[in-house]
Amino acid sequence: MNVSSGYSQAWESFWRDAPDGEGSVFWDAEPEVTAALHLPLFEPYFHAALPLADMGCGNGRQTRYLAGRYDRAVGLDLSAAAVEHARRQDPHGTAEYQRLDGADLTSVRRLHAELGDANVYLRGVLHQCEPEDRAALAEGIAELAGERGRVFALELAGTAKGVLLGLAQRPQGPPAKLAAVFEHGIAPGEVLDEAVPGFFRAAGLEVLAHGELPLTTTEHRPDGTRIEVPANWLVAGRPA
Repeated sequence: MNVSSGYSQAWESFWRDAPDGEGSVFWDAEPEVTAALHLPLFEPYFHAALPLADMGCGNGRQTRYLAGRYDRAVGLDLSAAAVEHARRQDPHGTAEYQRLDGADLTSVRRLHAELGDANVYLRGVLHQCEPEDRAALAEGIAELAGERGRVFALELAGTAKGVLLGLAQRPQGPPAKLAAVFEHGIAPGEVLDEAVPGFFRAAGLEVLAHGELPLTTTEHRPDGTRIEVPANWLVAGRPA
């Protein structure tokens, strides 16, 4: 395993303590305000006949939504506890779920041998990865995509730090679901906006499209408005 044990244990602890149920964690917003908004951005590039791999699937809420658009959808997560959450919340087997360290290229290649080329969907995964593992994770994602698959990645923008700090430093404390993340020693790392496409280019992928779209959360401000965190998206794939 390439991921540091402390990082892995933090995610295991978080998902062991997370309650069951959709919307139970900070980033687990309804598909209508997450994956459904992403579909028109990546569908023109994804090959519909290929499997879809949801990297960092957590409890699988977005995986289950996307499974209705692809013949095979597989939720992948570093945390075994997250995978168990996903399976419990999908009693009808809408999608498949596996534990995977995306920075472990041996494991990734084994999965690619099973799936073949795949479309890969991820939200905020690079920012939650240890800095020394980000290049390997991007390489693992490129391995899963292979020659025909495409990648959709939504990652926090540089301005997200100010938003998160503002929430953390509120007089009344951070929102409960964000506090739960911090309490388990998890905090998004800083990644320069230009570094994200750079990781994928270094892994042999070409950026085919990009733009800005906030990461929608499950928490609300005192005035009732939904908390959104600035983010950038891209679609990448092998050069033609």
